[in-house]
Amino acid sequence: MLNVTYEAVEDLVPGRLARISEARGLITVELDKSAPLADVLRQLNTEMKQFLARADWYQLWGQEIASRHNPKAPVRLEFILLPGAPNGVGIAEDLGTVHIYVEPEQNVEQFVAAMNPAVQDFLDGGCWFQLYAGEIIDRTSHPMSRI
Repeated sequence: MLNVTYEAVEDLVPGRLARISEARGLITVELDKSAPLADVLRQLNTEMKQFLARADWYQLWGQEIASRHNPKAPVRLEFILLPGAPNGVGIAEDLGTVHIYVEPEQNVEQFVAAMNPAVQDFLDGGCWFQLYAGEIIDRTSHPMSRI
């Protein structure tokens, strides 16, 4: 089953505000809980761009598939500060693009608390999957197939 989890942590290397790790069916995003949210999101945008440039995540959008391998629809994700973002976090997507609107008055722990249920609802839409070690993983409890 495919999951993305955000965590507010205290043990990142000094000066590092965000870290993304990947395993089978899981992305873990660790954020420095003592840093200002705007600084963390700025670094997270950089980390996410680097991660998506090497990750095998795909978006099924109608009849098209967005991925880092599709120059017409590369996968991009951006965190944008937006005063009044509903429930602290709002997610919008289009072909290859995900925008996450974030209420700037939150701290990192509040952002994480808002982001985790929002990203789970987002993934429940069934448009995203991961290719990991030859296995296609989506939100179902079993692998889709092997390639």
